[in-house]
Amino acid sequence: MPLYNTLKVQRAKLGINQTELSKMCGVSRQTISSIERGEYNPSITLVIKLAKIFDVAIEEIFSYEEENEDE
Repeated sequence: MPLYNTLKVQRAKLGINQTELSKMCGVSRQTISSIERGEYNPSITLVIKLAKIFDVAIEEIFSYEEENEDE
């Protein structure tokens, strides 16, 4: 059940790096990096914080696709 994200793109639009974003969110830079790589699914609280920081809908940052069980 992969959760895809455009976090890196959103950061680039604001011109901020992972460290700056992590400070804005109150998480570690490693957490931001892990989310960007798809290795960590953030809490709903963090998802909402990110959407507010970027002033976009959650769906503009995160998308979910169900895996096809027939494959």
